Amino acid sequence: MTRPIVHVPDPALDLVLERVVDVPRELVWKAWTTPEILMRWFAPLPWTTVACELDLRPGGVFKTVMRSPEGQDFPGVGCCLEVVEHEKFAWTSVLGPGYRPLGPSGRPGDEFGFTAVISLEPHQGGTKYTALVIHGDPASRKKHEDMGFHGGWATALEQLVATVKQL
Repeated sequence: MTRPIVHVPDPALDLVLERVVDVPRELVWKAWTTPEILMRWFAPLPWTTVACELDLRPGGVFKTVMRSPEGQDFPGVGCCLEVVEHEKFAWTSVLGPGYRPLGPSGRPGDEFGFTAVISLEPHQGGTKYTALVIHGDPASRKKHEDMGFHGGWATALEQLVATVKQL
């Protein structure tokens, strides 16, 4: 049996958002892996997600289109790396479907790529949620942090929780 890879954050290269949320991890998993649900919470408001395509297997596509409040679309395409039901979902923006390399990332205007690892653990009536975002160099990490990583990803998580409570 293959065991999931354990990722240890490197503070010089990685950003981490960790929270305990009061919804079961099966619902958090469903929110991450069901396109029509993901579109309801993925972009921090007032941004929206207007399209999503997921092929939940290593090498499969993870594609979204986020729309700015001004109506500009920002497509992003990535590659699923690791899918462990109800436990872990990892993808990267530096590879496309089938592990095809993209150039510097799958998002127009984005000067850096990253790998995201979402880990879910049961926790006293809820879920311990960890988002680890891995960067290739300190400058990319800093740029992502300066773009509002912590606030944006925290807001999206709050939206995820609110969404699954309505399911």
